[in-house]
Amino acid sequence: MKKVAYFIVFITLYSCCTNTPSGVDKAVEKERINKVLNQWHKSASEADFDAYFDAMSTTSVFIGTDASENWNNTAFKKFSKPYFDRGKAWSFKTIERTIYLNDEGNFAWFDELLDTHMGICRGSGVLKKDTVWKIEHYVLSLTIPNEVIDEVKKITKKRDSIFLAKKLLRN
Repeated sequence: MKKVAYFIVFITLYSCCTNTPSGVDKAVEKERINKVLNQWHKSASEADFDAYFDAMSTTSVFIGTDASENWNNTAFKKFSKPYFDRGKAWSFKTIERTIYLNDEGNFAWFDELLDTHMGICRGSGVLKKDTVWKIEHYVLSLTIPNEVIDEVKKITKKRDSIFLAKKLLRN
């Protein structure tokens, strides 16, 4: 009887420590999210347009490395289609990723380091789960070492001022 009581206490404590109050197993959900993101990157490298965009919600947003790259799903599809049609869109290999999950288990955010043709990049984003996990928002950014930021600013200064002037005219 004593062993049964210890077993019940152990199972109760284990459940409290591994699951959220709503009973969501965060480890399982994080693994599902990892699979979605890994397959999403793989779909781009294999130029699988449909699989790539099926991983994103119809209301998703993709923000690229250029200041002008802030696309809704439709605009991002239009931009991306020629790359996919060539047989290879882009290839991002994940170096590391951290995933965070809300207690209800239906909303997640993440950050990742990527090995890309542009060098090391950082991706971050948001996923939402209705029945399956879908990417809602993704931001791709270049990583710039702090010790070379002044050199980068010199290179981008003229282009940045042109971009800002155009933005101010539109607003």
